[in-house]
Amino acid sequence: MNIWILNQQKIASVKKEWSRGIVQRVLKAEGVKTDEVSIVFCDDDFIHELNKKYRGIDGATDVLSFSLGIEEQRDTEDGDKPVGIVSLGEIIISVETAARQAEECHHSIERELEILLIHGVLHLIGYDHSVEDWEQGKMYERQMGLLGELCK
Repeated sequence: MNIWILNQQKIASVKKEWSRGIVQRVLKAEGVKTDEVSIVFCDDDFIHELNKKYRGIDGATDVLSFSLGIEEQRDTEDGDKPVGIVSLGEIIISVETAARQAEECHHSIERELEILLIHGVLHLIGYDHSVEDWEQGKMYERQMGLLGELCK
């Protein structure tokens, strides 16, 4: 599986192999197979523009996920093998916001990035906390469970 990482910020060092490992472990734990995931580490200005354009929210956020709908990509004529590369989607993380949140929560930026990577992957595979309260609780519970299991 290819995990493409683009680092567009200078706020903190990003360990690419460490980031790939987290994403791979979450996908394995969730039983999801894909050929490709993309991750962009950016600053608040970049994520602000995306948040405004795609969600209509005029402000920065910590993480955005853009799912490419893995199930739709797997539909083939023979019902057996996907055609071409199956990309799960893209995760965008503001390291600037992550650094602030880490400070507020009294943990390291690495811990915050672990949380955001897990959160982003869960969105890519269909978890959604904006639909109903029970779904938000379900996603948060799974996120924290994975954090405890995979990121010790």
